[in-house]
Amino acid sequence: MEIGHAGDVSEPSGLLILGRGGHGRVLAEIARDLGITDIAWLDDDPAASGVLGPLNLCHEQELRRHFCRALVGIGQARVRLEWLVRLQQLGFACPTFVHPSAWVSPTAQLGAGTVVMPKGAVMCGARLESGCIVNTAASVDHDCLLAEGVHVCPGAHLAGGVQVGARSWIGIGASVIQAIRIGADVTVGAGAAVVHDLAAGVTAVGVPARPLFSRQPEP
Repeated sequence: MEIGHAGDVSEPSGLLILGRGGHGRVLAEIARDLGITDIAWLDDDPAASGVLGPLNLCHEQELRRHFCRALVGIGQARVRLEWLVRLQQLGFACPTFVHPSAWVSPTAQLGAGTVVMPKGAVMCGARLESGCIVNTAASVDHDCLLAEGVHVCPGAHLAGGVQVGARSWIGIGASVIQAIRIGADVTVGAGAAVVHDLAAGVTAVGVPARPLFSRQPEP
């Protein structure tokens, strides 16, 4: 793999994004809004613009000479988290990204690789573990706890004190009332209103949200 970028390669400053699908391209736009211009991808589509090579890290030493930071632009939570762990093991910094139009309380905590998209909001005392996504115009209110890999989709809102288990998906436009507990690997459908706790592995839809079916949570 040959990598050519302007600047002093002895002090890598670029951003490497794993995956050039929709989420990966959004990350790149946020990076540019944050002043990062040296951006490249790894993706299995070699024809895509800006792609250095396939989605693997077999050339990690060469990559780390050019990129000090890396993010995972993959929507599927389990895969995103696996790559995030691998990047950290190889010594890449996996920063949190907050779009300039978003608001994050100074008392909130964001884990490695967590992203807050345009117009998103994370309020006081909230804690988001690694690899979470707070998507466009979504909000996470005070004292919420989001385990690793949670995705709060565009326009979804979590009231105060909500807890969401690992890899769960809060669908577009969904609402969760205060102090609700949502287990791991839960899918909340678009526009749903969650007013009761949801066990791990369920898919819940409707107003109020009711479980459609359940699957075994991932280990």
